[in-house]
Amino acid sequence: MNMKKVGIGLLGLGTVGQGVANIISQPKDRHPLVGELELLSVAVRNLKKKRDISIPDSILTTNPTEIINNPNIQIVVEVMGGIEPAKSLIIQAIRAGKSVVTANKAVIARHGEEISNEAKAAGVYVLIEAAVGGGIPIIEPLKQSLGGNQITKVSGIINGTTNYILSRMDKEGVNYAEVLKDAQVLGYAESDPAADVEGSDAADKIAILSGLAFGGAINRAHIPTTGINLLEAIDVNYARKLGYGIKLLAISEKGATQPSKEDSQPLSIWVEPTLVPEDNPLAGVNGVNNAILVEGNPIGQVMFLGPGAGSGPTASAVVADILNIAGIQSMSEDKIFNLDPLLSAKGWRSCHVAEKEQITKKNYIRLIAEDSPGVIGEIGTIFGKKKISIESIVQFDAKDKKAEIVVITHKINQGQLEEALLDIKNLPQVKRIAAKMGCL
Repeated sequence: MNMKKVGIGLLGLGTVGQGVANIISQPKDRHPLVGELELLSVAVRNLKKKRDISIPDSILTTNPTEIINNPNIQIVVEVMGGIEPAKSLIIQAIRAGKSVVTANKAVIARHGEEISNEAKAAGVYVLIEAAVGGGIPIIEPLKQSLGGNQITKVSGIINGTTNYILSRMDKEGVNYAEVLKDAQVLGYAESDPAADVEGSDAADKIAILSGLAFGGAINRAHIPTTGINLLEAIDVNYARKLGYGIKLLAISEKGATQPSKEDSQPLSIWVEPTLVPEDNPLAGVNGVNNAILVEGNPIGQVMFLGPGAGSGPTASAVVADILNIAGIQSMSEDKIFNLDPLLSAKGWRSCHVAEKEQITKKNYIRLIAEDSPGVIGEIGTIFGKKKISIESIVQFDAKDKKAEIVVITHKINQGQLEEALLDIKNLPQVKRIAAKMGCL
């Protein structure tokens, strides 16, 4: 290819940053465009830190603004993580006329609309393939390949740490705390695993996917989120007996209610441990793998499966975005080029997250009650009065005059369910509601 080298500036040289640098420095047998990329500067916190990659000292800097102000750099790659200074540096790079590639789901989930508006005003790209699903190509398909579809639902397993933990709990019957320790030793979980196990990471990602799938920015703070940190092994065991596995699912679908008078599309979005039937395609996704199901008209249902994290997969997604931008720039005779409306993926309508009470789904409920005649009948009566249809109600492990009662409902409005559970909780025979989860 006869084109001017595309200058790359890298903000961050952790595992993903090193993966990106490795790809750029070893273009053999890759697409020829990789050979036209030139890593000109890398911002790091510590110049003397030992790394698993050989980087010339001359291109290392502790001042990220040097990268933003370098006129020879056309694309800034942000792989620092965290909200700040990453967000500010992304915006500074945009205002300096540079396109940005980022793997930062936290920034995009919270400030994606602001960043998108800045990019549009500056006439540059901000691409985010690596922010969701590691090496799984899901962002660009939602922008481009599936653009002719009416998307109705996006759901999936989008956190590898929790999927590893749940897979072990299911297959080996071990408890949550024990598997979490193993995951930390193996490097699958951070020393502070809160973002993963409490569901925040998955909520960031489903916010991003929802905005792309349905055409409007999502208020991340409005997404109901429940993690796996309070999940008990007994529920994993009961789910298996009933023909289900448990996965931490992130789900986004068009709300049942009509758009408001402001013509804002309501979306039911939530993150929650969920019972998945054994014949569902998500049931066989184990270990640290991710899987994302997209449903729409006319395509039907398609699933994207692969490694959801790690240096190699994430770096692969980052470089794919770099190549997209470099390819467009290579076709321009000067620095001015028209933005591809699909690649830039500007929002095209208003969306909002439906109230938690308006979400309609199946549910798994485990109750601790006295082992006495008629208690299941009274529970069923309350559900009936609230017009809640029950798929199954089973009593497990009656001992010490206590019974564990598991109820699986049909799809029901969550506001109605909460009203029913309040009445059930007030039954004298019911000691407590021990668990409540979604169910596919």
